[in-house]
Amino acid sequence: MKGSFFLGADASPKFEVRDMNIGELGDEDVLVRSKTCGICGTDVHIYRGEPGSADAVPPVVLGHEFAGVVEKVGPKVTKVKVGDHVTLDPNIYCGKCMPCRMGHKQNCEHLFALGVNTNGGFAEYAVCPQSQCFQVNKDIDFDVAAMAEPLACVIHGIDLAQIKPGQNVCVIGGGTIGLLMVQMARICGAGCVILSEPVEGRRRIGLEVGADAAIDPIHEDLQGRIKEVLGEGIVDVVIECAGNPITAKQALAVAGLGATILFFSVPGVDSTVQLPLFDVFKKELKIVGSIINPDTHQRAVNLINAGRLEIKKLITHSYDLEHLEDGIKMQMSSESIKVVVHP
Repeated sequence: MKGSFFLGADASPKFEVRDMNIGELGDEDVLVRSKTCGICGTDVHIYRGEPGSADAVPPVVLGHEFAGVVEKVGPKVTKVKVGDHVTLDPNIYCGKCMPCRMGHKQNCEHLFALGVNTNGGFAEYAVCPQSQCFQVNKDIDFDVAAMAEPLACVIHGIDLAQIKPGQNVCVIGGGTIGLLMVQMARICGAGCVILSEPVEGRRRIGLEVGADAAIDPIHEDLQGRIKEVLGEGIVDVVIECAGNPITAKQALAVAGLGATILFFSVPGVDSTVQLPLFDVFKKELKIVGSIINPDTHQRAVNLINAGRLEIKKLITHSYDLEHLEDGIKMQMSSESIKVVVHP
């Protein structure tokens, strides 16, 4: 089979398509033919030589947002069978370290991720433990099924944001994650969902998938426009999905009394922002972070199988293995929303 190997952030070229052996399956392993693999912000961080949720050691086949068809199973596999369509939860936890034992497996000291620490979805086939395989309905587009992993991460963030029916939500950043957050806020019963996003095409899609208003924070007064939209209402929950100091400041500024601010996106390691302590005190703000997707992948699959979200509209570009690096560059561009690879 063929796989696109990441050779390192300082390598030239950074990716190389190589022939590779499938290898023997363990008793509980599953061979998945990768049909679609999404390019994630973590892939971009690794491409740039920055840390992701786990450390990648080149050469390795990246790609942790993937879906495909079960081609072969080990002798003790009972969860799936040949021919099943599956999506993969890439994150494997040790279950023994203190964070795992304290109910914080997302902070596992020995986190091991398919497509980060070991070969993943940017190849024609991937060997995966059956524990990481989740069945999707066979009528679901593989591009949509591959979005289960980012959706699972979003669900974890939504759980932490604790949106109550009727609350007003402001989502800052209209990339893939932000547009999933818009839709999940609606599913949670938000009264009004406002999207802040400078790219016109993303604002348009945001309105199509459920935002009540979409504001350009570059050319409009964000706080003023929010007040116009909400009238006497306030922003009860802010979900920051851009991961930079400017949008972090905006999140703190637009939060209303008693608001929860969810910082979701992966920021630069050295990113900082001055915290307006008096505002935190006076408004009684709650500030939370969110990392990966502990125990939420099945819920994401349930939503996808039920057709509860507009996902296909978020996928704007696709590439083959030979042009993976072009795909990563496109994912970094404001021209795209979600970029996928078809191995």
